[in-house]
Amino acid sequence: MQKLHRNAITSLSAAVFAVWAAGPVLAQDTPDADSVIATVNGVNITLGQMIMARTTLPEQYLTLPDEVLFNGILDQLIQQSVLAQTIGDNTPRSVQIALENERRALLAAAVVDDILKDAVTDEALQKAYDEAFANAQPTREWNASHILVETQEEAAALIARLNAGEEFAALAQEASSDSSAASGGQLGWFESGMMVPDFEAAVVALEVGAVSEPVQTQFGWHVVKLNETRLREVPSLDQVSDELRPQVERAAVQARLDALTAAAAVERPGAGIDPALIKNLDLLEN
Repeated sequence: MQKLHRNAITSLSAAVFAVWAAGPVLAQDTPDADSVIATVNGVNITLGQMIMARTTLPEQYLTLPDEVLFNGILDQLIQQSVLAQTIGDNTPRSVQIALENERRALLAAAVVDDILKDAVTDEALQKAYDEAFANAQPTREWNASHILVETQEEAAALIARLNAGEEFAALAQEASSDSSAASGGQLGWFESGMMVPDFEAAVVALEVGAVSEPVQTQFGWHVVKLNETRLREVPSLDQVSDELRPQVERAAVQARLDALTAAAAVERPGAGIDPALIKNLDLLEN
């Protein structure tokens, strides 16, 4: 079906580029998308078609020299043409349906691209920023380290060794079963809600530089040290504009889509059909 056709074309593309031998690149004074590069039984292959074919190639081909890529694409389109022309007017039903789907998808994508051209304005970014951060407050963050062991007794023994002067990081590397052991138990910065409740409560109760009593969570027993704490200020618009941009774009597309859908006469005569039929490829042969 469609998948088989596309696999065949992919194999053809790979074969063309694998065996291609350098040939002359056609020259033209003022080439444009309609410039004819080759004909196959009177059917034109244009520069525009070649440009679009290039956009569908696997990334590894795009590093080839322009001349190699040009001739490889041209050979591919010629071979596709001679194969396609053997069908004549007997286009398989599955191919007809695939072409209808592809045409619809390409037209829809073109409209989306048009919407996105004007979607991200200063005003739209400011609106998205205000909605996200207008009522935001500075956020408390903590930087902590921990040692994770299986039993309370192991945790208590480690605390005794710390009280005797041993280094926290060295003990974490020696005894912790957590992946953070390699970095001396360092967990980095986190805010409220990012850690399990009992662990977070233990961290919040500590003074900077202090070590907790044994703390139990579903992961085992922890010895926790608070390294540092800080207030993270509300970011400026400039700092988060790159994060807000995709949000603004999605909102613009969704707003246009909602308006178009609301204005469209959408009917669903297929309501109640067996959903399992979507898997029945045999229907494409009828």
